[in-house]
Amino acid sequence: MEIFVDADACPVKEEVLKVSYRHDMRVHLVSNAWLRLPVGDNVKKVVVGDAFDAADDWIVEHAAAGDICITGDIQLAARLIEAGAVVLGHNGKPFTTDNIGMALAMRELKSQLRDMGEDRGFNASFSQKDRSRFLSALELAVQKGKRS
Repeated sequence: MEIFVDADACPVKEEVLKVSYRHDMRVHLVSNAWLRLPVGDNVKKVVVGDAFDAADDWIVEHAAAGDICITGDIQLAARLIEAGAVVLGHNGKPFTTDNIGMALAMRELKSQLRDMGEDRGFNASFSQKDRSRFLSALELAVQKGKRS
């Protein structure tokens, strides 16, 4: 079991590293640009090209069933669920086969509303509560994966 992080806009990289060090797990931080983040031996920084979805494609190609993937990208989450990965959003809420369809539909609806000027794309700010929820969710996912 390894952890894959869609790292370009990920606000919880530090939390991922904290959990990975505690459990001595391999982490892949995948991004389009070099990350200035001190990391340990089990952390691999992967810099992909700037082609559209290059980071997403790399993660999907390398993540296996049972791996834990961290992303805020709903389309990437859907691809990873199909591959059998455990997927967590940045706020700690899991993407699952039960909720990914609704998440994709809402993403499409919001996109259409933005195109029509009806939605200005407001997103709530990332809070300490979100960070804490993510840390707990990741810890639980790791423990569950180790028991499997």
